Amino acid sequence: MAAEATLVVFGSSTGFPLLWRHSAQPISSKLAFYTSKPTGRRNAQPTSMAASTANKVIPAVIIGGGRVGRALQGLGDGQDLLVKRGESVPLDFEGPILVCTRNDDLDAVLEVTPRSRWNDLVFFQNGMLEPWLESKGLSDADQVLAYFAVSKLGEPPVDGKTDTNPEGLTAAYGKWASAVAARLHSGNLSCKVLEKEAFQKQMLEKLIWIAAFMLVGARHPGATVGVVEKEFRSEVSTLIEELASAAAAEKGFSFEEGIVERLCAYSRAVAHFPTAVKEFKWRNGWFYSLSEKAIAEGKPDPCSLHTAWLKELKVI
Repeated sequence: MAAEATLVVFGSSTGFPLLWRHSAQPISSKLAFYTSKPTGRRNAQPTSMAASTANKVIPAVIIGGGRVGRALQGLGDGQDLLVKRGESVPLDFEGPILVCTRNDDLDAVLEVTPRSRWNDLVFFQNGMLEPWLESKGLSDADQVLAYFAVSKLGEPPVDGKTDTNPEGLTAAYGKWASAVAARLHSGNLSCKVLEKEAFQKQMLEKLIWIAAFMLVGARHPGATVGVVEKEFRSEVSTLIEELASAAAAEKGFSFEEGIVERLCAYSRAVAHFPTAVKEFKWRNGWFYSLSEKAIAEGKPDPCSLHTAWLKELKVI
């Protein structure tokens, strides 16, 4: 599994391992701080359209001037365009649009992106984006699960690997997936190109990881991810299994065996990271919505333990 055994931060703030981050800043303060414009060609084709471009780094528009956005620009060839505050995504720059902002800024991202370019958006956010994407007519949008860390602004990203997945966990889906993979490979970072269902499973595993470990950790003030894995393994394992069962039933597929061990392995890789229940809408909120739906239909709560612990902590 992946869970950013590394720290990945979007925008200009600090955040949860891998792609989860926090910031109170509005998007206007994060939409780039670069002044350079692309110096080369402005037209690019999706790598899926020509094998000859498979290993080339295709120039991209990058929305988000924080650690991840700048790290991605650093893996380019100098032709990327980092959108500046107050600017819009240009119509004539054909290629992927890498969205590296916090989840709550996504509506603002669409506002600065011409509608005709929405199908070139590549979302790097963690958490459950599907309801939001569907509400915007973007149910088949490109997404990336980034399991790499950028510890400081300007520093190169470090790949996040675990003892159960030493090959790396970063994955991409969509028409620009090969272009994203080529960019990351140029910086010696791993990246798999997955079909939609395989990607959804990995996305949900990451969602289960943060929902379970952060909630169990919050029940034990001061507990880091590593402490939860070591000292409260039984609690977190039970919660992982409950959430995985509910997610699988909702989506109509099964996770590969060993999900508990994969998620615990990721936690060992980011053992120092603190725990807290945050960004509820994008994380634990999706599982609670499954509970609300079932209860409204007169069915048993599929995430009863999760619901009980959210109430215990007065999150709901």
